[in-house]
Amino acid sequence: MVVSTAGIVKRYKDVVAVDNVDLAIEEGEILGLLGPNGAGKTTAINGIIGLTEFDSGEVSLFGRTMKRVDRETRRKIGLVPQEIAVFEDLSAEENVTYFGRLYGLGGSALTDGVRYALEFTGLTERRAQRPKSFSGGMKRRLNIACAVAHRPALVIMDEPTVGIDPQSRNHILESVRALNNDGATIIYTSHYMEEVENVCSRVVIMDNGRVIASGTQSDLKALVADEEIIDVELERMTPGIVDSVATVAGVKECVPDGTHLRITVERAGVRLGRIIEKAVDAGAEVLSAHVERPTLESVFLSLTGRTLRD
Repeated sequence: MVVSTAGIVKRYKDVVAVDNVDLAIEEGEILGLLGPNGAGKTTAINGIIGLTEFDSGEVSLFGRTMKRVDRETRRKIGLVPQEIAVFEDLSAEENVTYFGRLYGLGGSALTDGVRYALEFTGLTERRAQRPKSFSGGMKRRLNIACAVAHRPALVIMDEPTVGIDPQSRNHILESVRALNNDGATIIYTSHYMEEVENVCSRVVIMDNGRVIASGTQSDLKALVADEEIIDVELERMTPGIVDSVATVAGVKECVPDGTHLRITVERAGVRLGRIIEKAVDAGAEVLSAHVERPTLESVFLSLTGRTLRD
């Protein structure tokens, strides 16, 4: 077991940021830690690697239970923090060299590690440039380079794609897979469910400091297998349509969203025809309708009553 926690708790005055959380992360996994901003993901990660101290609970890293993370263990971990943590006035190569030394590299191991990290993140041609001239996506890639020069066994990526363009996001997601293929265990925290669906083999969903669900994606989606979403597009929203559609047997929720109706329903395929009939009865012109397969977003919505971005 690479990471194991039992009953970890962290309080800030009256706020319980992490509330009795149990985690178990096997070697070779890509674990997605999914939840909205403020769910406790970063606090949990910081406590696990020793950047903050839990008020109670137990943490084991690489099979060893520890109150404090020792130097040897730290050198097995690479942290990609949520904030950009590079020096603007140092070159890309100098940044990676600096962090490589912090992780204990020296001599030829440091030279090789810096070369590897820059090549891995596609920054070799920019190695002499300072990050003050970089785009947001390039700075995020440099953030990763600084965390992997020592080839850590455990890589923790905390919201690594915040505020970047789609091309850079895709590059980072590919880097997650590549690190894992090279043998690293990954913890990937995000509030973007599509990213977690894209790269993670197992998912832990957090909200208000607690784990509310965990398992493979199939396991989690099975929690809402009997609840599906029908998206109905209308020419225009008409009065009374929500009440009319809500009378259909099996409809649990009908939410207007612009010219769309988002309908949570049991056995959507069976109910679809009746729902369209009721919409037409209410004076609506239906442009399209389709049934959405369960997603991690719909799992979160079902468990909490709100979306990840609320």
